[in-house]
Amino acid sequence: MHKLMSRVAATAMAAVLATGAFAEISIKVAYDADPVSLDPYEQLSGGTLQLSHMVFDPLVRWTQDLQFEGRLAESWEQIDATTMRFHLRKDVTFHSGNAFTAKDVDWTFDRIKESADFKGIFAPFTDVEVVDDYTIDLKTSEPFPLVLHTATYLFAMDSAYYTGTTDSGADKSEIVKHGDSFASRNISGTGPFIVTEREQGVKVVFDRFDGYWDSASAGNVDEIILTPIKEDPTRVAALLSGDVDFIAPVPPTDLKRVEEAEGVNLITMPGTRIITFQMNQNRVEAFKDPKVRLAIDYAINNQGIVDRIMRGFGTVAGQASPAGYLGYSPDYQPRYDLERAKELMAEAGYADGFSVTMMAPNNRYVNDDKIAQAVASMLSKINITVDLQTMPKAQYWPTFDERAADMMMIGWHSDTEDSANFHQFLTACPNPDNGNGQYNSGFFCNENADKLMDAANAETDVAKRTEALQKLEGILYDEAAFIPLHWQNLAWGAKDGMNADEIVNALNFPYFGDLVVSE
Repeated sequence: MHKLMSRVAATAMAAVLATGAFAEISIKVAYDADPVSLDPYEQLSGGTLQLSHMVFDPLVRWTQDLQFEGRLAESWEQIDATTMRFHLRKDVTFHSGNAFTAKDVDWTFDRIKESADFKGIFAPFTDVEVVDDYTIDLKTSEPFPLVLHTATYLFAMDSAYYTGTTDSGADKSEIVKHGDSFASRNISGTGPFIVTEREQGVKVVFDRFDGYWDSASAGNVDEIILTPIKEDPTRVAALLSGDVDFIAPVPPTDLKRVEEAEGVNLITMPGTRIITFQMNQNRVEAFKDPKVRLAIDYAINNQGIVDRIMRGFGTVAGQASPAGYLGYSPDYQPRYDLERAKELMAEAGYADGFSVTMMAPNNRYVNDDKIAQAVASMLSKINITVDLQTMPKAQYWPTFDERAADMMMIGWHSDTEDSANFHQFLTACPNPDNGNGQYNSGFFCNENADKLMDAANAETDVAKRTEALQKLEGILYDEAAFIPLHWQNLAWGAKDGMNADEIVNALNFPYFGDLVVSE
């Protein structure tokens, strides 16, 4: 599966032999969508985090085997029950030329606390205390088991670059959701690449940052041209024809085709992103009845969706937590039973059904539009008539934030690789002050579930955390807080010689700065 020598590599080598000098290595990447903004804290999404790992650096990051390695932090130590001390790298420079120091981490932390999307992740944290120019203390309100997990989201921003006002008088540091701001259009990080050209929806060009601090990295890519290609067949065809060097995702329908093709490699990994539907209780009175929500869950054939639409490239889900997470319990299984669904609708007084609107993206998840169509068809069997609308990712997320439909699709990969994160963002009682329920378009609210989450987030004993998180999953399961469909597996396609298997991970944030194209 890992063949050597790509056209890119061969061209580079030919140039070296002809000129006696090393030619620049440029690669073309095609995703299903491009980042909606250059602001790393405007939107909590996979596209934003992929961008962040190219242009910025976090304090620490995940390895392929889900361990932690230092980035802007060289080392760390627990000072007391609520304080983790980080020792920062020296001689790190932002793309602007400004020097990186502890004050930039402090400034970034304060900005994160103002982000509607990210402040929920950082809710347990009270302060970044600057000890000296290259030492910070990250403080929590009480003992917290996920400090390093969360530190993977602390991408140091260039405080001097983002401070002040624009010519129009706007604050350069402001975070504007789906709007036009200085940070959404301008960027200065410490990462391996600089954004040199950007045309929303058309392409983004990244050039290697000559002043990048990580001289130990073997990464040798000088330029990356990112092109969004939302249509699956077109994206795969671009890889197979040689027009691009790397694509994501590879749709289930083309897995075998890519794997068997000459000159390219298929790279796959089990995924932990769950695909779900939420039921808006503020828009539909019937959704307030747990029997109706349970009926919908019983009416949806999760296994059929995985088998037929996903071609087996997914794991059927009955809960948010995948196997291996503390909250996972084998008791919470998928429960497709059409007759039971009809009985529950009758018991709730809705035997004749009702009508709902449904929205889903058509280029955010694998086969998202086809999945939505299948769910709509399945609900018709219990007399729920669905008015379905699908749209590109760039249009979908503003619409999602508006809670513009009765049922809305959302996929979620735990930001902290922990069960509590699913509840915190997807099913917790919505609270704009602390960010809980930021993506809870169903407006489900159970105070006992929230208490269990809070208890788990303050518990360092693994056995006690497991007990609390499994009880939490049990509440969500019994009340059908949302409709779990499946955990989506990951698949990438790359030309021979790309060695992309070395930089991809289960979080789907490829570390392109470390990519070594064979020469």
